[in-house]
Amino acid sequence: MKIQGSVALVTGANRGVGRAFVKVLLDQGAKKIYATARDLSKIADLAQPGKVEILALDITNAAQVSAAAAKASDVNLLVNNAGVNKMSGFIAAKNLDGARAEMEANYFGTLAMCRAFAPVLKANGGGAISNVVTIVSRVTIPMLGSYCASKWALFSLTQGVRAELAKQGTFVGSVNPGAIDTDMAKGMDMAKLDPADVARQSLKAVEDGVEDIYVGDMALGMIQGVRADEKAMEKQLAGMLPM
Repeated sequence: MKIQGSVALVTGANRGVGRAFVKVLLDQGAKKIYATARDLSKIADLAQPGKVEILALDITNAAQVSAAAAKASDVNLLVNNAGVNKMSGFIAAKNLDGARAEMEANYFGTLAMCRAFAPVLKANGGGAISNVVTIVSRVTIPMLGSYCASKWALFSLTQGVRAELAKQGTFVGSVNPGAIDTDMAKGMDMAKLDPADVARQSLKAVEDGVEDIYVGDMALGMIQGVRADEKAMEKQLAGMLPM
């Protein structure tokens, strides 16, 4: 599908990649954008009459998800970007609260959005869903263990939703970048991607019909390593343990 003239909804538009998506969509000629976040005050500056409408949306809140789908009934591009990273391992974590929060947002919340907007997309000609997943959907970094698990679940969700919505003509893609220069990666001493580059490559994949993309040298190197020798890649990352 074409980005120019599209009507998009972006979750987690308050910062980082989500905010970049809104700006890049505008640059590429989207007709209308629904920018969403849990706290409207954090996206108030994005509002543009007739162009960018802001909506309060917590993707783990069923009532808000339903309300968003009813309000944004003209959407033909859904960008599922909102997510949570508690930066913890499986065993080292003090309790399961962080793991549950990650799964609620990254898996169940995104699933709820896909389910709510599937009929909207169908009514508008099929359209597209772009799920921001990350490279840790394909490899596990122990110090981010529970986050990785939620992203593995999201990658599987993306494959399954793609199959179920194929008959209605909905494109479903996964975006798998490495570290991005956002608040979520603050403090990580490594090369980081520009959020705008991630948004641009994601939208190009939608236009080109490329289902799974790996953005940046880190992601490309890791997926090549997994494809060459998955066990060797696992062992390579095994030393990255929780502090």
